[in-house]
Amino acid sequence: MDHEQLIHSFVMAGYECSAQRRRDGRRLDMLHATGHARWAEQDYQQLAALGVRSVRDGLRWHLIDRRPYQYDWSEVLPMIAAARRTGIQVVWDLCHYGYPDDLDIWRPAFVERFARFAAAFASLLADGGEHAPLLSPINEISFWSWAGGEVGYFNPCATGRGQELKHQLVRASIAAIQAIREVVPAARFLQCDPLINVLPTSRRAEHIAAAEAYRLAQYESWDLLTGRSWPGLGGQEACLDIVGANFYPQNQWYFSGEKIPPGHADFRPLQGMLSELHQRYQRPVLLAETGAEDTARVPWLCYVSAQLQLARSRGVPIIGLCWYPFLDYPGWDDDRYCPTGVFGYPDASGSRAPFHPLHLALQQTSAQMNRQHCNPRVSHEP
Repeated sequence: MDHEQLIHSFVMAGYECSAQRRRDGRRLDMLHATGHARWAEQDYQQLAALGVRSVRDGLRWHLIDRRPYQYDWSEVLPMIAAARRTGIQVVWDLCHYGYPDDLDIWRPAFVERFARFAAAFASLLADGGEHAPLLSPINEISFWSWAGGEVGYFNPCATGRGQELKHQLVRASIAAIQAIREVVPAARFLQCDPLINVLPTSRRAEHIAAAEAYRLAQYESWDLLTGRSWPGLGGQEACLDIVGANFYPQNQWYFSGEKIPPGHADFRPLQGMLSELHQRYQRPVLLAETGAEDTARVPWLCYVSAQLQLARSRGVPIIGLCWYPFLDYPGWDDDRYCPTGVFGYPDASGSRAPFHPLHLALQQTSAQMNRQHCNPRVSHEP
């Protein structure tokens, strides 16, 4: 399967769909907060001018599965219909940090219920004629394990249990993949995690070893999914299909130290990180999340685009660039206005004003990258 068949446009729009509970108990719902849940069709229509025909979007599991195994699809059916009417290809996030309140994430029932939910959604898509959906089972297993299991940042708000949570999320992802393939064997899967770089603060051997161990930990979830480590969890190579690399300006730092800003001599070029990722897994790679705030948006897009072209010229099968979040949104912690998007908040009729410098730059990037979109080296079947 080549580029054009797998992802319909190289540049993608990523709609923030986080739905976790914060440490204080408040449930976040970014699809609601940004207005995208209400105005999905108008949001999709705005993509035509940018040459964007593919998006990352998401489900809110906690709303669909309020009563176990009795699914209320009313919140997602309008989004599915909007995508079909506008000709937009959606890569669906099935679980973006949020899950039903009655579930204990540490118990086997979490795995079973998520697998059943995932299969039910795949069946819903198939009933509508979509027999080869693109699905992302559990978003950012590594980050969620750290945020929810190690430092108690959001649900399940545990500390010191990061590895345990990572194993549980991997089990759930594998169970979902298997359940979906029983319903729609041609389904494709995106497994997203942050791409990071960590450097030591000194040349002391223990500092070098600690920094490198932390850096290599970015691969743990993908290794678990493939069964390369802890095979008892059920991982196998077929569970890793498309590798989603999430990369932002803040994804590099000194171990137990400060961030390494873009442009610094120690800031590792993105193309080298992508090359290492591909060499490890030999899978197509999607830059599944990338973005920046305010005036840093356009320079960051220019940097990332140039790095992706360089990586592709060196044989890395990059299949797309997803700008994320595509809409401005309220901050997770304090509701502050986060100007990260190509478009801002909606007005009363759902219209959104573009951030013109990024809109123009993304339009140019989309046209350039779409011309180069077909590359037989990205062919891969799970």
